[in-house]
Amino acid sequence: MMLEPDYQNCPIEKTMDVIGGKWTFLILRDILQGTKRFGELQRSLRGISPRTLSLRLKELEEEGIINRTIYSEIPPHVEYSFTEKGRSLLPIFEAMKEWGNTWNVR
Repeated sequence: MMLEPDYQNCPIEKTMDVIGGKWTFLILRDILQGTKRFGELQRSLRGISPRTLSLRLKELEEEGIINRTIYSEIPPHVEYSFTEKGRSLLPIFEAMKEWGNTWNVR
């Protein structure tokens, strides 16, 4: 007898719950290139609202994927970078880039 898949504990679904939101993967792509400020991310991600960007960054920080570093200078600024957990996503990005290049995705 064949067992039904356990979709409630599916690791792919759980991963997509964390990084599959609209804009999230592109935010991660940009931070992967190095530490970014909010304004840099917003300029890079044409069309994202400041509210959505703030929400996605907060979600990623709560998941332990990115660090939010506040500099109390004048004017104050905030930088976003990967945690060790976030850096572990690098092979996924590399595989997606390779797939896109191989299949000439448009």
